[in-house]
Amino acid sequence: MKRVGLFQSIQWKIIIIMILLLLLAIQVIGAYFSQGLETELNESFEEAINERLEVLSYNIRDAILMDRSDDNQNRTLEQDVANIIALYGQSDAYSKLQVIDRQFRIIGSNNQEDIGKLITGDSSARPAIISGAKSRMIQRDIVTGERYLVKIHPLSDNDSEPIGAIHLEASMEGIYQQLASINTIFLNGTLIAVGISAIVGILVARSITKPITEMREQAQVLASGDFSQKVNVYGTDEIGQLANTFNEMKENIKIANHTTEEERRKLSSVLSNMSDGVISTNEAGQITLMNEPAASLIGQTFAQVQSKSIFDVLNLNEEMIQLVEMQDSSSITIDFSDDHRFLLIKANFTVVEDEYGRFSGYITVISDVTEQEKVERERREFVSNVSHELRTPLTTMRSYLEALIDGAWTNHEIAPQFLEVTQNETERMIRLVNDLLQLSKMDNKGQEMVKERVNIVPFFHHILDRFEMNKDEQIKIERSIPRESIFLWIDKDQIIQVVDNIMSNALKYSPKDDVVRFKLTKERNRIKIMIADNGPGISPEKVEKIFDRFYRADSARSRKLGGTGLGLAIAKEIIMNHQGQIWADSHEGQGTKIFFSLPLIARKQGD
Repeated sequence: MKRVGLFQSIQWKIIIIMILLLLLAIQVIGAYFSQGLETELNESFEEAINERLEVLSYNIRDAILMDRSDDNQNRTLEQDVANIIALYGQSDAYSKLQVIDRQFRIIGSNNQEDIGKLITGDSSARPAIISGAKSRMIQRDIVTGERYLVKIHPLSDNDSEPIGAIHLEASMEGIYQQLASINTIFLNGTLIAVGISAIVGILVARSITKPITEMREQAQVLASGDFSQKVNVYGTDEIGQLANTFNEMKENIKIANHTTEEERRKLSSVLSNMSDGVISTNEAGQITLMNEPAASLIGQTFAQVQSKSIFDVLNLNEEMIQLVEMQDSSSITIDFSDDHRFLLIKANFTVVEDEYGRFSGYITVISDVTEQEKVERERREFVSNVSHELRTPLTTMRSYLEALIDGAWTNHEIAPQFLEVTQNETERMIRLVNDLLQLSKMDNKGQEMVKERVNIVPFFHHILDRFEMNKDEQIKIERSIPRESIFLWIDKDQIIQVVDNIMSNALKYSPKDDVVRFKLTKERNRIKIMIADNGPGISPEKVEKIFDRFYRADSARSRKLGGTGLGLAIAKEIIMNHQGQIWADSHEGQGTKIFFSLPLIARKQGD
């Protein structure tokens, strides 16, 4: 699991929150205390200044209004003001103290060099002397940054006429130095409080996060599939209740996981042992599950088609997709054929709904219906061919019989010909029906084989002798049969029919004055028979089809010669039932060779 970052940990979050809350409280209290203290000190400082200024102004006013007689001529106003300033105007906070008369001349000051000078025009004392109004302001020295309280206190006589003013500048740096000292003490206390809070926060956070950490570790163990361990419960508070709930949840997950695993194994076993392919999709049609039979059918692995649309994987067009979406359950046959194989797949789509009845995907069952389609196609072709083969002689017979009914029977020359044709067509239908009955018995395993041990050398000579007696004298039969005795387990009647069907075709399609060759070869575990003619031959692409029912390489010629198109099909069924093989080799204009093989009798050990 990904490691939790320092500032993402609950423990550090608790510590940081406690410190931030403490800092916030200290800052609020400190700001309120500092502001109140500053206001209080400023008021006390200014109040003290005002009290001294009142006393100083009272004495200087009396000194200015004093009637100076001849007895007091030795005492000047400047001396009296200097004495008053020395008595009431001495303070370390006063950076400037000036007494100004109505002529704007400095008559007293804490700086002796200023006495006797006139104040400049930009001095704030001039308006106060003229108007008699008090003035108060705080100024800051541009160079040193020191702050001063500046007060102009006007002086007036008994008639309220201005007689002068007192200009006082008092430094306030002592107040702010005192505030800075207090703030430093406050800051140091804050740092000590933060440190203590951090230690306490760590202890508190550990006590809170320890059970949570254990639950996280147990959750990781639980995720790995281990349900054997429990979370320790340290109390009955919310975290303790959470630990109890976690343990209960673990037990419920253990039971649910066991049940789910059982169901998963059952489902996996069912899907693995199904012969049909199963594909599951989500509501968007994306593949989420597929078994091996489905992968084999579509030729792609689950990893290749996962999260792909099932409609794209199955190559469905828009019309098929609309058909599937409109129906709750539908079946579609899809052509998966390519250049190498013919493959038809039947897909059954079933809609899956959740517990609220909403569409949540498809379950698609796919199966290979290639053989079924081939059988169905062969059945349709068989019915069509049988109908066609029966209709042709029946049509011919009806035509000749209608002619006889219409009066042709009275014609002694034509009537026998018509009757002969009718008889030939009847025999042709009988042969066709007999062949069909024989094939039907073979298909339904209704024709029992009567096998016996036969020496096939005289057996095949006997069959060929019969053909020698009944054949056209212009066609010769060339035999190549070993002299030794060769024994097989065969049904003699069925093998005779096989040779009859193949030899009949060879004699039928051979040109006059030609040779039909019969060759028997003994191989290791079987015998191989070849019957070859020099007839018109068959194109290579049609050779494999000559053993199909009703197939004719040359339909017109075959019907003219009276063939039913079932002889080689019957021969193939008989040879296959004898655990043999049958095949052909032919080229146009080069004749045809039919081969079939039969297994030799297996020798027992010691014979």
